[in-house]
Amino acid sequence: MADKKAKAVAKEPAKQEPNRLKVHYTNTVVSTMVKQFNYKNVNQVPRLEKIVINSGLGDIKDNSKSFQIAVEEIRQITGQKPVVTKAKKSVANFKLRQGMNIGVKVTLRGRRMYEFMDKLIAIALPRVRDFRGVNPNSFDGRGNYTMGVKEQLIFPEIVYDQVEKTRGFDITFVTTATTDEEAKAMLQLMGMPFRA
Repeated sequence: MADKKAKAVAKEPAKQEPNRLKVHYTNTVVSTMVKQFNYKNVNQVPRLEKIVINSGLGDIKDNSKSFQIAVEEIRQITGQKPVVTKAKKSVANFKLRQGMNIGVKVTLRGRRMYEFMDKLIAIALPRVRDFRGVNPNSFDGRGNYTMGVKEQLIFPEIVYDQVEKTRGFDITFVTTATTDEEAKAMLQLMGMPFRA
């Protein structure tokens, strides 16, 4: 009888503690946004839909070993396997043939998205040299925000001695906000350090 109970307990998935940033969004950001923008319903409050990390690796398209190292670095940073992007057409000037590997991208949703954003705001951005905040003018007009990271070394997963070359990538925060003003307010309340 005790064996059956032990097996039943072992089969249950371990409960994960809720993400700090998601709890902050639910408890603080939603109520503040409702007051600020006079929403009639909490479902009108913009939320983060996904985070897309994109890195162009065209400079090492011919070197498969370096390409794999770069792909592995993005995987370590995001905690998810990246998708390799391929060239859509051939361009002779760039020595590019259709179907060549030219970059990687990762789309984060749910728990991983909140964990990545929390790590970016709390750990990575403060490690940037002479950091004065992120550019507040990088919204696309539809409530999405894109920022660039110049080097992958600001993330704690990257070991400095194993880095072959410093390379950057773009991070896009896709929100359900309809205006840039709402998206900026939401990201600011979540801790995004915008430049004054």
